[in-house]
Amino acid sequence: MTVELIDSMGGDHSIIRAARVSSGTSGDDKKDRGLLNMLMRDRHGSPFEAVTLQFKIECPIFVAREFFRHRIASYNEVSGRYKVLEPVFYVPSVERPLRQVGKPGAYTFRQGDYKQMQATRAEHMRMATEAWGSYEHLLKHEVAREVARNVLPLGLYTSFYVTMNARSLMNFLSLRATNENTTVPTFPLHEIEMVAHQMEDDFKKVCPITQELFNHHGRIAP
Repeated sequence: MTVELIDSMGGDHSIIRAARVSSGTSGDDKKDRGLLNMLMRDRHGSPFEAVTLQFKIECPIFVAREFFRHRIASYNEVSGRYKVLEPVFYVPSVERPLRQVGKPGAYTFRQGDYKQMQATRAEHMRMATEAWGSYEHLLKHEVAREVARNVLPLGLYTSFYVTMNARSLMNFLSLRATNENTTVPTFPLHEIEMVAHQMEDDFKKVCPITQELFNHHGRIAP
């Protein structure tokens, strides 16, 4: 999974400025940190919308589709209708847990054995090769790209830009990234969690105090 912070507007100071406009008060570093802490603790969320971040993400289609369930951002994705797609497919690494144990809402995932891993990787590669051959075959017969793409699997890589404010990003992270500070359990898809952790690394650079307080208060989005 590839995550790149393309652009950002604002930082911790923007949140503080937005919060203080209601009272017209000013502060110093100590008071500003206390204000941020109060906003996070008491879930006064709107000041956190003063910060905007834009990421470019490259991931398999099945990850992107789960990402797009978050209707708290703006998205622009590469179009298979207008361009010939690239033959880049996802094959799970040996670290990817393969065994699903439990019931809906309470799954745990465990490492697979050697045979499961070999079978998983082999089938992913076989189907990717076969599907790409079918895609190229249709294109050679001048079938429209928007039709030819239908034979491609969910493991094909796509890329998209996502633009969201810091409040929305914390909501996303609260659901898609496990962390020892989490007070509300979350069970993210392994691959989208890989994306979320990289996004949080960039968030920490843009809003270090806010990200710290997000952790401190149980990773509940304000």
